[in-house]
Amino acid sequence: MAKQVIWSECAFKDRIIILEYWIVRNKSNRYSFHLNQVFENTADLISKYPKIGKKTEFQDIRLKIVKNYFLTYRETETKIEILTIWDYRQDPENLNRILKK
Repeated sequence: MAKQVIWSECAFKDRIIILEYWIVRNKSNRYSFHLNQVFENTADLISKYPKIGKKTEFQDIRLKIVKNYFLTYRETETKIEILTIWDYRQDPENLNRILKK
């Protein structure tokens, strides 16, 4: 049975920043629309198969690779909380600092 997906405030902001970046860079919203669909489809997949993501060094946090991004999430009894969307071409120490909070 699929669990409810909750986007954290941080993940929601990450998604907006990423999508706006691609709109400006490409001078079109076509790629951003496609990328947003990929994020949504991945969240749906995780809600059905929560163990699909790779375990991290942080307790109960998993990550799923989506194009050039890590979608990090935590599973509870009733829901999936999407924590961040991280461009993995950035400094990984910054992601570690975010996840430690």
